[in-house]
Amino acid sequence: MKKMILIIGGQRSGKSVYAEKRALSLSSNPVYLATAHVWDEEFRERVRRHQERRRAQWTNIEEEKYLSRYDVNGRVVLVDCLTLWATNFFFQHESGQEQPVDETFQQLKKEFDQFVNQNATFIFVTNEIGLGGVSADAIQRHFSDLLGMLNQYVAGQADEVTFMAAGIPMKVK
Repeated sequence: MKKMILIIGGQRSGKSVYAEKRALSLSSNPVYLATAHVWDEEFRERVRRHQERRRAQWTNIEEEKYLSRYDVNGRVVLVDCLTLWATNFFFQHESGQEQPVDETFQQLKKEFDQFVNQNATFIFVTNEIGLGGVSADAIQRHFSDLLGMLNQYVAGQADEVTFMAAGIPMKVK
């Protein structure tokens, strides 16, 4: 049976740990689909810590953009995270330049819809970056717009939405 769960919260709110526990409660061998692009050594260390936390029961896949390449039918799949995934579309790695928000959102929607057109249980982790003030930086404002649009799109389709704050899950939907 297809099911979609969205776990959203701020940085270091406990989203990933909660999502991992949730996935393991639903399957003894869930899929961990990591979307991170390693930008620098500090981030490489963050990725390493995440990988270390996962044990052999996980099927680990690293994919920066094209989630729909993977057949996850019948599986529980944790996608960590939509924020990094959106970043990978927003910035062109070769040039480091941002793409227009509307164009990027359409790419994300198309890829997302193709991916979730499978009979699986999907758990998506994402950041809520719109709780603070408006940034003075145009690129940050554009990315906040994009991620807000994506989060609303996914939340609208999700069967469940959980907001994480200080390690405490709060059911939204």
